[in-house]
Amino acid sequence: MTLATDTARSEIEDDPTPVGVRGVPDAVRRRLSTLDNWLNPHSWLVTLVVVVIAGILRFVRLDRPKNYVFDEVYYPTDAWDMLHHGVEWDEKTNGPAYVVHPPLGKWLIALGEMVFGNNELGWRVPAAVAGTLMVLILVRVAYRMFHSVVLAGTAGLLMALDGFHLVLSRTSLLDIFLGLFVLATFAALVLDRDAYRRRWLRALESGHNPETATRSPGGVPWWLLAAGALFGLACGVKWSALFFAPFFALLVIVWRVGARRSAGMRRPFARGIASDLGYLVLSFVLTVLFYLATWTGWFVTNTGYFRHYRADNGLSEPPVLGALLNLMHYHHEAYTFHSGLTEKHPYQSWPWQWLLLGRPVSFSWNTDGNCGAPQCAGEVLLLGTPILWWSFLPALAVLVWFGIARRDWRAFAIGTGVVAGLLPWFYYAIADGRTMFSFYVLPALPFLILAVTYALGAVMTPTEGVTSGPGRSERQMTGTIVAGVYVLAVAVCFAYFHPIFVGQLIPYEAWQHRMWLGSRWI
Repeated sequence: MTLATDTARSEIEDDPTPVGVRGVPDAVRRRLSTLDNWLNPHSWLVTLVVVVIAGILRFVRLDRPKNYVFDEVYYPTDAWDMLHHGVEWDEKTNGPAYVVHPPLGKWLIALGEMVFGNNELGWRVPAAVAGTLMVLILVRVAYRMFHSVVLAGTAGLLMALDGFHLVLSRTSLLDIFLGLFVLATFAALVLDRDAYRRRWLRALESGHNPETATRSPGGVPWWLLAAGALFGLACGVKWSALFFAPFFALLVIVWRVGARRSAGMRRPFARGIASDLGYLVLSFVLTVLFYLATWTGWFVTNTGYFRHYRADNGLSEPPVLGALLNLMHYHHEAYTFHSGLTEKHPYQSWPWQWLLLGRPVSFSWNTDGNCGAPQCAGEVLLLGTPILWWSFLPALAVLVWFGIARRDWRAFAIGTGVVAGLLPWFYYAIADGRTMFSFYVLPALPFLILAVTYALGAVMTPTEGVTSGPGRSERQMTGTIVAGVYVLAVAVCFAYFHPIFVGQLIPYEAWQHRMWLGSRWI
């Protein structure tokens, strides 16, 4: 489905044609239509090809470079200790370790260590799996949003060929797991949107009269509840997932009100908001429960940090409630730590630098070995594929333009994800100068890639008024060529920078040629 088609659909939103009790006008069907051919074999073939490409890039020589890379000195060792003690452990004091991130990401790393051992492969395999799954989910989300196999494959391929995503998929840090669960939550919300609209369409086909209806058609919103559970897992990796909570809740309400308006319900906000909020609250309850479940190791042992804080300080510690109060104290202390984290770091950066690649993080540096030159360099640099990343801002401009001009729900959804992933960091940067790194942007990356995909779809769409004939074909052909050249340019750029994404030993001069922004990248 092209963007032009959705322009027409947006215009139909104002169609006053009433809905009959027995029949559903075509205009209403178009308003409530969703992706029906999700089993399209071509879409799954493209998905498979893109995921295989992503998997090869992420798993081949995953055990290189050797030894710990950047913050791998923390998380894999915590994960290994959790396998043996159930909680993070301080080997120096032979007691519980004080950590400031929830446990889920480290438990996922521990799964890899349990299978492959406490080595580079063991602690990096879970990250590679998470990165590959993100590509898979993004392809399917793009297909459901754009109804285009070409655009879905493009979105997945752009993520597969992004150096930033590749490096984090090959490094045992927490952010790749955070990105996975945030994207999975968004995917569940998109599925809930479609399911809600299908319920309305079935109700209308069964004779439901929206003009006199006082509530929405019945049915448990399983995908919305799944989104709550997935979001709890996201919070169980890093608390920064909470930035997305109000924005995702807003999406749910806007989409449901829009569906009721499209169906013809009078006062669509007032007559459905109670149900919307009720299910959102239930979804939030699942978020809390699944988040607490990620702390199971802390709950079932007596050795976790602050596990018996109240008893140790002469306070009452009733069963269950005492443990929850101790966990609240733990969270308060961890939040205080994060709030006061302003220590300078050579690779720290500010949010306004991230999309411009103003200060990437060097994960690893090596000059030992033979590369066929007098001087060699092997670096793992957390750098986005430049051509892709430097197109994010123009793509966001296109997104805003068409989102306003066409009232396109997809533009609103993508933009909401970008704002949720970036705006809070601007606040903290300005308010307290907190120490930040470019990898904090990872949860927003899928939405930024969707923005580029949206812009490419606009390029491939015939101009307004050109609906048939040679003009349409020529416009589509030109747009397709432009989009194809862009994707090819991203692929070539990725191949050029690939050595510094994976730590390949190359001549020092070749490494220096890749430092396009000079000292900002060194």
